[in-house]
Amino acid sequence: MAKERNFLIHPSYIIMFLLLAGITALFLGFSAAYLYNRIQQGIPPVKLPSMFYWNTLFLIFSSISLIYAKNSYKKDQTDSYKYALLTTLTLTVLFLVAQVKAWMQLQNQDIFIHYSNMAAYLYVISGLHFLHVLAGVPFLFWFVLMAFREMKSPMSVLLYFSDVAKQRNLRLLNIYWHFLDFLWIYLVIFFLANYLIQ
Repeated sequence: MAKERNFLIHPSYIIMFLLLAGITALFLGFSAAYLYNRIQQGIPPVKLPSMFYWNTLFLIFSSISLIYAKNSYKKDQTDSYKYALLTTLTLTVLFLVAQVKAWMQLQNQDIFIHYSNMAAYLYVISGLHFLHVLAGVPFLFWFVLMAFREMKSPMSVLLYFSDVAKQRNLRLLNIYWHFLDFLWIYLVIFFLANYLIQ
């Protein structure tokens, strides 16, 4: 195993925080544009379908299972670590499927992207979040695959748990996933508050 250079802050963390700053600016910009258009044009906001709330639960539980995976990693608990990662992946896929169902609920009410500016913003903002979750799935899948492939013998387990790069990547994955979780909760509260305060 190659020895890594020592950094005060590893470049991976800097890249991650720059990425999250960019995503934050993107969604805050869309939120501001949503409010501006709503106030200027006086268009009533769209009521969120029930599946948006179920989505929130799927994402929250996926974050909880990822925290459990991280804690299991720290305690060298092989089986708990592997199945917590698998649970996170499963819940994430459920979130993505449920989000498609949520858009179908909107369309069943004849609310399509061209229905109004508010509907367009709802589709675009939730769609952007969907894409950011989808972008993280290959990395999560890679963690699951590597865990089940590499952690077979006591020696391979020892090597896996002592790998500094894997430790760092797991922390980065946690940061990204929890960020998307909090972002989704913010978006649901944002759309719900706009609907309730008319």
